[in-house]
Parts: sequence; structure tokens; C-alpha cells
Amino acid sequence: MILVNTPDVPNMKIVKVHGLARGSTVRARNVGRDIFAGLKNLIGGEVSEYTKLQAESREEALKRLIDDGKKLGANAIINIRFNTSVITQGTSEMLAYGTAVTVK
Repeated sequence: MILVNTPDVPNMKIVKVHGLARGSTVRARNVGRDIFAGLKNLIGGEVSEYTKLQAESREEALKRLIDDGKKLGANAIINIRFNTSVITQGTSEMLAYGTAVTVK
């Protein structure tokens, strides 16, 4: 699967547009991470526990995006974007979306 955040794939022609492909995950923080983050907040610096949680969320959303693109019959996804939103306090959604296409 070819993945790009541009409107086309260099040196390839889009021969079919399959439509919107998407993948998302909703994740919640945990008490252990919150306690450490609270302490880190006092002294400053990166909260690596949350950075790791966000990275895991992005990878899961991207995997689901690829799976959705394959189900649509695409061999590429163009214009890939990521979006986050808060669901409730302590939980957020990571969404990956793009246009599923066939390129040659």
C-alpha cells in the first residue's frame, strides 16, 4: 500500500478513486501515567508516557486506515491526515483519513 500526504503519487497516475478511507482508535489515560505526569508537570519537560500513548494511537489509526483502504480495493491512499479529539476527560480519539485510490 502506498501512503502519501500529497494529492497524488509522483510518477504514477490515479486510475480509480475508491472514496474515503479511515481508521480510528479511542484511548484512555491510566492512573499510573497520570501520577507520573503530575510529578513531571512540577519539574517540567516531556511527559514521555503521553508521548508513547499518542504514538501508539497514531500507529493503530494508521493500521486501520490501511485495512480500510484494502477493503475498498485501493493500492494507495493519498491526502492522508490525522486528527485528534477529546471524547471525555481522559479519553481521546485519534483519526487517520485519506482518499483510497488505485494508481499505475
